[in-house]
Amino acid sequence: MFSGIVEEPAKVVALEREKENLHITLTCSFVNDLKIDQSVSHNGVCLTVVKKDNSTYTVTAIKETLEKSNLGQLKVGDKVNVERSMKIDSLLDGHMVQGHVDQTAVCTDVQEADGSWYYTFEYDPSKGNITVEKGSIAVNGVSLTVVNSRENSFQVAIIPYTYEHTNFHEIKKGTVVNLEFDIVGKYITKILKQYLESGQLNRLTGK
Repeated sequence: MFSGIVEEPAKVVALEREKENLHITLTCSFVNDLKIDQSVSHNGVCLTVVKKDNSTYTVTAIKETLEKSNLGQLKVGDKVNVERSMKIDSLLDGHMVQGHVDQTAVCTDVQEADGSWYYTFEYDPSKGNITVEKGSIAVNGVSLTVVNSRENSFQVAIIPYTYEHTNFHEIKKGTVVNLEFDIVGKYITKILKQYLESGQLNRLTGK
């Protein structure tokens, strides 16, 4: 479990394909604190450390992860938002992020607004994921608040600190990002869908 408060952008130093898997080697400031089998969020995707040395560590993304996220598009030199998993006794500064990306979105607009930035993202609504005004969403693993929620798009406002200390400063029009929708909203959506399909909601409302 993660909070969506990114620790820093790690740098990709090597990529290795092995059958349908992708081994991603990165470097960051806390490499020496990592342990084998430790969970770390990478652009919002929970991956396990499988190898490390004094300056780098390696994680492996499987086929399903590559298909659902932007990790398959990584290039050497790219920056990836990283966050170690939460401790049970720590404060929750962002929101509950599982590290399971639901789908990707495309940045369609970036507007600078007197010291901050507004990013617009579009996604495929046919997958059943929704946003709500002032609700939470994780974009590339960053916990953010939704504004201008639409059926297939939304905006987020980025302050200078987040812009500088995550890979948001590299996101531009056309960039593909990872989305994880709020877990509470996903449960409510699923329950309502089940009620609608079974006809129970109509019986409860008398319709």
